[in-house]
Amino acid sequence: MDLFKALVAVSFMTFVSRLLGFVRDVLIARIFGSCAVTDAFFVAWKLPNLLRRLFADGAFSQTFVPILAEYKSQKSVEVTKIFITRVSGLLTLVVGLIVILGIFTSPWLIMATAPGFANTAEKVELSATLLRITFPYILLISLSSLVGSILNTWNYFAVPAFSPALLNLSIIFFSLFAAPYFNPPITVLSWSVLMGGILQLGYQLPYLKKIGLLVLPRLVFHDINVWRLINQMGPAVLSSSVSQISLVINTIFASFLNPGSISWIYYADRLMEFPVGILGVTLGTILFPSLAKSVSSGNLAEYSYLIDWGLRLCFLLACPSAVALGILAKPLIIVLFQYGNFTDFDVGMTQHSLVAYSVGLIGLITMKVLVPGFSVRQDLKTPLKISILTLIVTQIMNIALIGPLEHVGLSLSIGLAACLNTSLLYRQLRKQNLFFPQPGWMCFFFRLIIAVLVMSASLVGVLYLMPVWNSGGMTERLTRLMVVFLIGFSVYILTLGILGFRLRDVLLLYNGKRSV
Repeated sequence: MDLFKALVAVSFMTFVSRLLGFVRDVLIARIFGSCAVTDAFFVAWKLPNLLRRLFADGAFSQTFVPILAEYKSQKSVEVTKIFITRVSGLLTLVVGLIVILGIFTSPWLIMATAPGFANTAEKVELSATLLRITFPYILLISLSSLVGSILNTWNYFAVPAFSPALLNLSIIFFSLFAAPYFNPPITVLSWSVLMGGILQLGYQLPYLKKIGLLVLPRLVFHDINVWRLINQMGPAVLSSSVSQISLVINTIFASFLNPGSISWIYYADRLMEFPVGILGVTLGTILFPSLAKSVSSGNLAEYSYLIDWGLRLCFLLACPSAVALGILAKPLIIVLFQYGNFTDFDVGMTQHSLVAYSVGLIGLITMKVLVPGFSVRQDLKTPLKISILTLIVTQIMNIALIGPLEHVGLSLSIGLAACLNTSLLYRQLRKQNLFFPQPGWMCFFFRLIIAVLVMSASLVGVLYLMPVWNSGGMTERLTRLMVVFLIGFSVYILTLGILGFRLRDVLLLYNGKRSV
């Protein structure tokens, strides 16, 4: 398998999905703005998303993929199908019960996660209504993640990578054509999320059938390997819960701030998640099965080499992305969001939050490579301990920064905490003698820093020559923004080339042998 080709394919699919996500957010900003109504939706959507990251993208995937990789290499297809049947049955039961409980306790969940809404009964009622509609999405996306994990293990990376695009398409379609028929109109977003979950699951099932692993869920409680999965999920659930608890606490803090604060943080987070998704999540996705394979075969050298390759790609792509995100924060927000009800004040508030987020972008992306390094070894306690420490430090920073910086302080604390988390994960890999950096890192960093500085100067110069960003229509604004991006990217690549960097220095063509 060629990991670089897989990276390109998955990155492209993720790019399409994230691009549609921006279109979705532009429409939400244009139609609904940044106000109490959109705050209510983002709070209602945040809870299912938190549980999605816990049951779908978080603890479940971390524990399921390594065990599934063992089945693939050591068991027959029929035995593997039985294991998938029983795991899916247990997942359906557990998540289904959580969905039912969540629907009945929606008002209390809103009060617990956004206590600042308590003074406005209408806001609590609207948020609870939206939450009831979106809660079943958790079950749909959990099953979708199960299917995606199987497809990834069988090297069908592009299919799960594209499935989030269907959620964005659903929200776009409903927002454009169905909003006037809903009362209040904001409820259309919750219904579109539910439909998106159905589309995501349905889209992947034919590919699961293609590889002969499409089975119906079945409840069996006496399977040893299912209980092994449950036992390993304990630390993984706790580890994933820590990061999600941090997000919930941030929402609690933000609910006491000025109206619109939750929305400003959301839009800034969306812009930050674009490079995190394309770079970090993509790298983590394609590395996970290969890392699991190297561990199951006892090849520590290959395991270390894969992490080294992933880290170099992270720095090569994340460093310029973080700097560009900070420099281009205002143009990005104006071009993507400042239409309709999104005001100049909203632009300024979102810009400050995005600049604060960009501080931790490198940490957030690199974390996606380091965490699988522990998960594939079925060591979930180390990331858990680090997550708990990071959570404590994050809340200390929240308390210290929210006074002088308000919502910006919440974004900055997340960025700084991500850098701390990544540093501690790296330290543990080195301390446990699991990762041995390849030669050439000092030269790599020297070239990288010079190239980023030259790129930064070019971006600042081009921005100085550009007209006011809120002039012209969306097409004109996007064209100008693309010109700025292309100039910055070209200068960065050209500078690397002048400094002697070659693409082959970091590409890994993985076909059973290591090559650079």
